[in-house]
Amino acid sequence: MTPSSSRIVTYSPAYTLVPTYECFNQCAYCNFRAEPGTSPWLTLADAEKTLTALQGHGVIEMLVLSGEVHPLSGRRSSWFQHIYTLCELAISLGFLPHANVGPLSFEEMKRLRLVNVSMGLMLEQLTPDLLKTVHRHAPSKLPEVRLQQLAWAGELKIPFTTGLLLGLGETKRDRQESLMAIAQIQEQWGHIQEVILQPYRPGQQEALLGEAFQVEELLETIDMARQILPEAIAIQVPPNLVQDPQMLIACLEMGARDVGGISPRDEVNPDYPHPHIQEMLITLNQAGWEFLPRLPVYPQYDDWLPAGLRERVQDYRFDLSNLT
Repeated sequence: MTPSSSRIVTYSPAYTLVPTYECFNQCAYCNFRAEPGTSPWLTLADAEKTLTALQGHGVIEMLVLSGEVHPLSGRRSSWFQHIYTLCELAISLGFLPHANVGPLSFEEMKRLRLVNVSMGLMLEQLTPDLLKTVHRHAPSKLPEVRLQQLAWAGELKIPFTTGLLLGLGETKRDRQESLMAIAQIQEQWGHIQEVILQPYRPGQQEALLGEAFQVEELLETIDMARQILPEAIAIQVPPNLVQDPQMLIACLEMGARDVGGISPRDEVNPDYPHPHIQEMLITLNQAGWEFLPRLPVYPQYDDWLPAGLRERVQDYRFDLSNLT
């Protein structure tokens, strides 16, 4: 039996390019950051070598994921230009960039959209209570800053991914309010293509070392999200953070329809490697799900893209249609 369209789950064939791990935030749960000045920036020569080796291996999305240089730092403009240039390089070598580099100014965001088919920033949680705990030393995690980013992305017509971190000390009511805020912004601008529901899992490099977010609560949150968010927004669950295949299938049955970028390494959760695509394909097919690759921009947003990027995206869509 061929699964219907309601039984399709998608993934993005991806690779993560990290301009720098340095970050002025100190989130208690972070397994990614390095102290400012201790993480050499990725050189263009090394980036080109990496990207050239990836050509012809099925990678489409180039996730450009960076630690943050302080907005008032004298190195901020160089950091931003470096990210822009890496995105240009990725495009020139046939990839589709998706930048997630922390909060940007309106002008930075306006410029970066020219070399990205989509962009992203986690809302995380709106409750200010986390500013007293896990975000106490994370100035860019102010809820109003994150909301402003989502609104600016809508104003600039940037296809956008956002999401919630789950299990940091927030309540169910906090999760509900965060989801409602995303829904309200989507109703105004219509640019949010995915919401990631990312359960906390402890890692070796972090300071928090808390208890893992329970799968049962994740299922409840997926159900809540599906009730609150507009239907056009896909709910994404990272498969490496839901390691039991049956629990992942339960997440799909509850309303998740995407598992995000599948790449050799999850830079944010390095202790939890992504499953192999072929293994997931077999598991999901056996459960009656069709597992299909997608682009980092959803089809309804193609017309928002600059002409050059739009043409590249259309070529990829043609190639994917021939594969499926």
